[in-house]
Amino acid sequence: MDCFLDIELRRDPEFPDHQLLAALYAKLHRALLPSNTANVAVCFPGYQLRPPSLGTGVRLFGSSAALTALTSADWLKGVRDHTEVGAIADVPADVAYRALRRVQTKSNPERLRRRLMKRHGLNEGQARERIPDSTAEMLKLPFIQLHSNSTGHQFRLFLSLGPEQPIAFPGDFNAYGLSRTATIPWF
Repeated sequence: MDCFLDIELRRDPEFPDHQLLAALYAKLHRALLPSNTANVAVCFPGYQLRPPSLGTGVRLFGSSAALTALTSADWLKGVRDHTEVGAIADVPADVAYRALRRVQTKSNPERLRRRLMKRHGLNEGQARERIPDSTAEMLKLPFIQLHSNSTGHQFRLFLSLGPEQPIAFPGDFNAYGLSRTATIPWF
């Protein structure tokens, strides 16, 4: 994680920022799928909790070779008119590190009931008794609305930014550019 690359959205009166960011992130995800994704991390420099927002840009981290390989691929096709891609640069020397992780919650009691009925042979009344509507958990974190190519469903990818750390923690990054254990430079 010695280099970074910023991709900033251009304002567009026809599309809200969150919709453009979701399209950009979906394309990035598809670009990271076939490659060795353990070497590219993502962060959102505009991340904030109140109001929940990921901002208007994406910062990618990795080696110079990994970022060069990513930029040489034509994965920005379709969103290139809405983005400004910066140059690959070195990560500053004295930075803090933070973990950016996906957070999942059981926010849909109806889906949980269907699953319970299927697995345990319960009827709807029994499932409703075991899983009342009050069990729904709602997050107040920034998210990206994505479309799953494998299931065809839309889902929200909620992101939680951990506290600043003085040192980096190593780890692998998935096809979303996120890790359960690794930290990313934060500046």
